[in-house]
Amino acid sequence: MERTLSIIKPDGVGRSIIGEVVKRLEENDLKIIAMKMIWMTKKQAQGFYAVHKERPFFDSLTDFMSSGPAVVMVLEGDNVIARYRNIMGATDYKEAAEGTIRKDFATDIEKNVVHGSDSPESAAFEIGYFFNQFEIAV
Repeated sequence: MERTLSIIKPDGVGRSIIGEVVKRLEENDLKIIAMKMIWMTKKQAQGFYAVHKERPFFDSLTDFMSSGPAVVMVLEGDNVIARYRNIMGATDYKEAAEGTIRKDFATDIEKNVVHGSDSPESAAFEIGYFFNQFEIAV
């Protein structure tokens, strides 16, 4: 079984669509094995997105991600990384497929409601960033 990290970003939490996102995960047989609400500091957001530190959007992204609470989850299932990325839709919501989370709820390229790991390697880092072994229901 593969695992991935899912984040409902501060815009999704602030707009009260946590339940809608979770519903879509469960309807697509993505098993949630850990979940909690957090509020990252700017420094924590910078650590999480360190891979993007040289990118021009790094400061605005980490400002946004530390602007309010987020829900972090560990998802598990066959081919879960690719399946979740399909459910999320393209990063740029204008290019996202109809019926995806981002197409339905995003308001701009940063405020695109959800985050998901893009590879098994990033999933391992990202899950470990937010969860310890005792917080994941195996």
